[in-house]
Amino acid sequence: MQTAVRPGRTVCVTTSPLVLGPLIRYVDQTSASLWVETAGAARVTVRAGAHTWSAHTFRVHDHHYALVEADGLEPGTITPYSVAIDDTPVWPPPAGADGAEYPDSVIATLKPGKPLRMAFGSCRTSTSHDEVGNKSHGVDALRSLALTMATDRSARWPDLVLFLGDQVYADETTEEMQEFIRQRRDVEEPPGTELKDYAEYAHLYKLAWSDPLNRWLLSTLPSLMIFDDHDIRDDWNTSLAWKREIEQTSWWHERIVSGLGSYWVYQHLGNLSPDERAKDELWQCVVGHDGTDELDLTAAVDGLADRVNSDPACYRWSYVRDLADVRLVVVDSRAARVLEEDRRSMLDDAEMRWLDEQLRGDVKHLLIGTSLPFLLPLGLHHLEAWDEAVARGAWGRRSAKLGERLRRTVDLEHWAAFEDGFGKVADMAVEVADGKRGKAPQTVTFLSGDVHHSYISEVRRDHWAGSSRIVQAVCSPIRNPLPRKMRFATAALAYAVAGPIGELVARSAKVPSPPFGWRNLAGPWFDNSIAILEDRSDGLVVRWHTGTVHDGDHGHPSLNTIAEVVIEPR
Repeated sequence: MQTAVRPGRTVCVTTSPLVLGPLIRYVDQTSASLWVETAGAARVTVRAGAHTWSAHTFRVHDHHYALVEADGLEPGTITPYSVAIDDTPVWPPPAGADGAEYPDSVIATLKPGKPLRMAFGSCRTSTSHDEVGNKSHGVDALRSLALTMATDRSARWPDLVLFLGDQVYADETTEEMQEFIRQRRDVEEPPGTELKDYAEYAHLYKLAWSDPLNRWLLSTLPSLMIFDDHDIRDDWNTSLAWKREIEQTSWWHERIVSGLGSYWVYQHLGNLSPDERAKDELWQCVVGHDGTDELDLTAAVDGLADRVNSDPACYRWSYVRDLADVRLVVVDSRAARVLEEDRRSMLDDAEMRWLDEQLRGDVKHLLIGTSLPFLLPLGLHHLEAWDEAVARGAWGRRSAKLGERLRRTVDLEHWAAFEDGFGKVADMAVEVADGKRGKAPQTVTFLSGDVHHSYISEVRRDHWAGSSRIVQAVCSPIRNPLPRKMRFATAALAYAVAGPIGELVARSAKVPSPPFGWRNLAGPWFDNSIAILEDRSDGLVVRWHTGTVHDGDHGHPSLNTIAEVVIEPR
């Protein structure tokens, strides 16, 4: 097999034609999409029960990929599957290949009418899962969930997992990633130990998804994904000044093209349903190829990434999923930004129109996934809105430079710092909650990550019987905790100092008040965690779980509950 374990790390070797995966991605009642990376040009075959499906690989920068569309399945079924590459069995791995045995990888189609149970979280670094790695980065909450699913027969599995950004860190690399970079180039030259090109992104994804236990999880639990800044670089598209400055470097163009291109291959392609994929310009090249030789998609992927960087409106990364009586809308809050100071918005006009069309009622719960929290602690929201106004010149030209510097230094770049877009989306949420876009759901719930602490808050407003509760649930990080000193500073700024100061300074810059207020329901907590959201008869339940090491056994952390909040219907 291609993975071997030695103390301190997972080592990727090349004895198998399967480099990475399989990953179960889009799943509905009768179909599933399975993604793999292979060592060379090949035909990939998936077998499940009496079904067999195949696909040829395509090539991007000398890396080889296939996405197999498994159709004709029965709703609500759980079927073990296997993968072969050119008729050589590669998955499941041989029993005990990595020193452990896991259950069969399965395709679990959605069951009609089954209430949704979904895991979510963001911010996960890729380093070893031994004592050294856990000391520096904490226990991987995703891996703890995987271990519980693999070993506890009584555990209830989520239907899917939503990763809300920072799946990989292109700018804050681990020692393992830096070893690979140093083998290729001089890190004394820009961009140093940050990622430079597509090959380095491919290796970073391999580090993120190769741990045997997490690999089994991703082969069984369907996943949805969206990027955030560290998938590209910290503060990506925080402002026009930031964009102009970064574009002056010698390495940025290759970095952004490689980052967006690899995101299309590794993350975005699997988010799409078969019908949506059929409309995608790059996927049309794949399915239209005759298969006599391997399709080289390199130029097309690079070309798309280059165009998207220049004109974000030319391609949409956002998507929507209807899951039983829950609608999930996942929003790109990074690439689609408008950065001109006189019309800053988190979303451009086309993206805002699309979102306006997707936010509707007639569902039990409306979930809005956005990597950046829509509702920050209220005082911090005011501070970010104030800083945007100051950076725009509300206090004069000199203060504008200070506002821009402050924006980057303390990451004042969430929805509050794009006040126009925040107001428009807030109005949409209220209209859904008031039953003006179909029957009001029980909740309009924003799901987010990014801020390296978790919490849940709720909008304060007058409710009529049957109107929706508007909620913000944050789960961050999965594995990348703040140092303890920064935890204290974050809690003090966001939940104490910002409260009395925020509104005062916002008024001084004549920042409009938000259309509603909100209050904290639970949190903050700073543990590595994975959240599980569950649609139940008594309301929407959100639990945060963390991994805990017992008796020095770092390989087998338990999954423990940090908090549980029930959002009861009005």
